[in-house]
Amino acid sequence: MSGILLTKDTTFIIGPVAEILGLIMNAIFNFLNLIGIPNVGLAIILFTIVIYLLLMPLTIKQQKFSKLSAKMNPEIQAIQAKYKNKKDNNSMVAMNEETKEVYAKYGVSPTGSCLQLLIQMPILFALYRVIYNMPAYVTTMKNAFFPLVDNLISQNGSVDFIKTFKNANMFTKHFENELFVSGNTEYIQNTFIDVLNKASTTEWNSIGDKFSVLSSDVTNTLTKLNEYNNFLGMNMADSPSFMMKEAFTNGSFLMVVAAFIVPLLAALTQWLNVKLMPQADANANPDNPMASSMKTMNTVMPLMSAFFCFTLPTGLGLYWVAGAVVRSIQQIAINKHIDKMDINELIKKNIEKNNKKPKKVSVLSQSLASNAKISTKTSGSEKSLSQEEKDAALKKASEYYNSNNVDSNSIAAKANMVRKFNEKNNK
Repeated sequence: MSGILLTKDTTFIIGPVAEILGLIMNAIFNFLNLIGIPNVGLAIILFTIVIYLLLMPLTIKQQKFSKLSAKMNPEIQAIQAKYKNKKDNNSMVAMNEETKEVYAKYGVSPTGSCLQLLIQMPILFALYRVIYNMPAYVTTMKNAFFPLVDNLISQNGSVDFIKTFKNANMFTKHFENELFVSGNTEYIQNTFIDVLNKASTTEWNSIGDKFSVLSSDVTNTLTKLNEYNNFLGMNMADSPSFMMKEAFTNGSFLMVVAAFIVPLLAALTQWLNVKLMPQADANANPDNPMASSMKTMNTVMPLMSAFFCFTLPTGLGLYWVAGAVVRSIQQIAINKHIDKMDINELIKKNIEKNNKKPKKVSVLSQSLASNAKISTKTSGSEKSLSQEEKDAALKKASEYYNSNNVDSNSIAAKANMVRKFNEKNNK
């Protein structure tokens, strides 16, 4: 396909997801280009908003679980304290049952937001792939490399020259690929674009120095790419760490300040997210390792965000900041909604909803226990039942199941199977 670059992700699951997200990014950039403001930074912000709107049902469910978890956490901790030093099987089963009852009372699943996280993880990884390799997914960005790429390919020694670029070793297999060796035009173009997309400003300028006939092409391509990548004075393709080095080299104090803006905003917005999220009180139960771990994680996460956004391309940092702002707005709305809820009324409804299931299971469990006693001779102080008593009890149980229209796949149906087995063996 003519629109696919070699850097387009082909990883299982992440690749196809990135393909879909790439179509969204391409549509957004084409729209901005249509209205005369084709800009990567603006496209990333709009892209982030669109993606978070699509993920909103999952995000709301996850945030709602976090909020309700904070409210029911004291009850969970009380159960854990109750069975703290009891490691026998019965105690462990009882603890699990009591914990499930608490989750049922608040209307949430014990697995919490695991499903939401499992769904969102490949999406998040795919998002990074799209933003990190914009020309692979945005046709307008790819077209900006022409006619420079075609003219560069036609120059003698251009392949050996471009292999000297710092990031060219990422694409060694591409240069050795049969399609490249045989002269496949599209494959060669894509390989050159991949290398140039990761090239530094110095490497770009070296093209004009090496091939003077391409000086104007280099200037025009860089002008177009800078127009796309420049957002509030920052190049979205450069990392803040690279921007800072360039600023010190050029003696630009403003660029030094600009280099720290995105990492600082990333740390600040991440900290805001942490503050808005419902948190378990580690001081209320110092022995709770999970609460202590979460407290440590909440302290470390803003610092990690700042570090990652300082070393990665600024475009990724901008996505990180925009995503944190959107999540904060969503969390504020969720917090207000949960705070207005009548928790007691919610608990009452959930108890009424779940009361039916335990009653049905209890009756069936008792019936199974009766069948088990009938099919097995008792020992010790218990007296064995006569065959007539067994038959009478089994007949009574069968009549009960039939009168209540028990499903063929239910526990009651299994009880009838036990009855038939016993009848066969007692003959």
